[in-house]
Amino acid sequence: MNFHLVGYVVMPNHVHLLMNEPQPEKPSAAIQKLKQRVSRKIHKSESNPEPHQFFWETRFYDFNICSTGKRKEKLNYMHANPVIRGLVRHAQDWPWSSWSFYMKDEPGLVPIDVE
Repeated sequence: MNFHLVGYVVMPNHVHLLMNEPQPEKPSAAIQKLKQRVSRKIHKSESNPEPHQFFWETRFYDFNICSTGKRKEKLNYMHANPVIRGLVRHAQDWPWSSWSFYMKDEPGLVPIDVE
């Protein structure tokens, strides 16, 4: 996959990605590959012999961002998602996101491509 990752939030059953359009593939192909790689990695790392209840939502939504204001709006929405879903009290408490990169200038679990 060839794209620049601008922001992310990985949730238990879906993912939010802010990225440029991957070349030469369509965004849906890039998302499919990402979901497959994550699922395989999780299943390989399972030390518990019981089946793992991990799944991805099947829907895919894309949205073109054409301004800095809309980019900030979408990043704020993404980073607030774990709070809105009741998984944490503050976005900083959710390690599977790019929040620390933007708010604390610290690397997160996945590197962000600085444009």
